[in-house]
Amino acid sequence: MTRSWATRVDETALRRSPNAVVVAHPDDEALWLSSVVASADRVVFGFGALLDRPRTSEARRQAVAALPLSGIVNLEIPESGVGFHSGQALPELTPVGVRISDANVSARYESNYAKLLEGLRAALTGCRDVYTHNPWGEYGHAEHIQVYRAVTALQDELGYTVWFSNYVGAGNWPLVKGLAERLSWARRSIVRPDEATARTLMRVYRRYGAWTWTRTHRWPEREVMYAQPPGSSPDLRHPLSGEWLLDVGRLRWWPPPWRSARRRLK
Repeated sequence: MTRSWATRVDETALRRSPNAVVVAHPDDEALWLSSVVASADRVVFGFGALLDRPRTSEARRQAVAALPLSGIVNLEIPESGVGFHSGQALPELTPVGVRISDANVSARYESNYAKLLEGLRAALTGCRDVYTHNPWGEYGHAEHIQVYRAVTALQDELGYTVWFSNYVGAGNWPLVKGLAERLSWARRSIVRPDEATARTLMRVYRRYGAWTWTRTHRWPEREVMYAQPPGSSPDLRHPLSGEWLLDVGRLRWWPPPWRSARRRLK
């Protein structure tokens, strides 16, 4: 956690800071949560240094320091190196994220979950709404899934509502189809991505060499945010099955043919 972030949050700050965006990596907020990042009181980045990539790690650190966002909480947990294990069509989900076969990577990955809980408990105390990765990690990234697991693990303790988006990758579509009946939402909000903010953030990341996504990405006209309230909430729940998701692979300007990014869960 950055030294500037106090482990004890004063009550006055809590009254002013009811909403947070929590993402695994810098630039995730621009891609998956642009509709809310500019208005968030806190923007929390989970992971910092990349495994065995000091130059890229420093570029990421400098980019985060230059972001025109308020309330940044940079936990800077070193990545586990699990990126190479991401994007599986049918990963085995676990309480800390996904099952990892490599023993060394798995040990770092599980250790990072405990660090996330510690950092997020301090960062999210007092929040009313927390926007984060979806349960399948958008295109299946194991650290995105882990952040979702950590955010939801603290939900009943801290009392906030979790919100996630409808982005999905074609490669992990089988996982999402399997989860559709088990996942539920209480409220649904159709929102417009804030492309101006997203592109501003993208330019910062690209300036420092820390943008990790394709340069041909295009933000959709609409995206959907789903609310999961705490377990004690009496709100009626709806299954995710039948919902329209956005295929991230089709959200690009090039190459053709251009196809609709919308895919429906059946």
